[in-house]
Amino acid sequence: MSDTFTTIARFQYTTEAQIIKGRLEADGIKVFLKDHLTIDTDPLVSNAIGGVKLQVLAKDAMEAKHILSTINQYSLDDDGNQIECPNCSSGKIELFSTITDFKSFFAFLVGFMFGTLPFRTRYKYTCEACNTQFSKEDIKPNKKNA
Repeated sequence: MSDTFTTIARFQYTTEAQIIKGRLEADGIKVFLKDHLTIDTDPLVSNAIGGVKLQVLAKDAMEAKHILSTINQYSLDDDGNQIECPNCSSGKIELFSTITDFKSFFAFLVGFMFGTLPFRTRYKYTCEACNTQFSKEDIKPNKKNA
């Protein structure tokens, strides 16, 4: 059983998995990335094959999951400071794309094919604590750095 690998996380791209792999290996956990070469060769198949699988030895799975849970996965601004919600000041902010329905996805594809994509990508933030959605312009300067 100790030589059996188990999947503890999946990532869309290899770079995300490599960062977590480095963190786990720094703590002495052996890590194996499955399907990373396939996705590096053709990133469009990532969703079809289930992404890059991060695997660890079965005996290290609990410790690895604990380490994964301690990693801060929330958004940072351009200076590396944590973004806070303008409504409740929570730091649990996630970035998401505004391409959320078929109409916006179709417009994105047409723009991509004809080379008329907008000069900036539209992203918004959402707060996990109060579910407020806001844009980059709504972010107040961090009081610690102002």
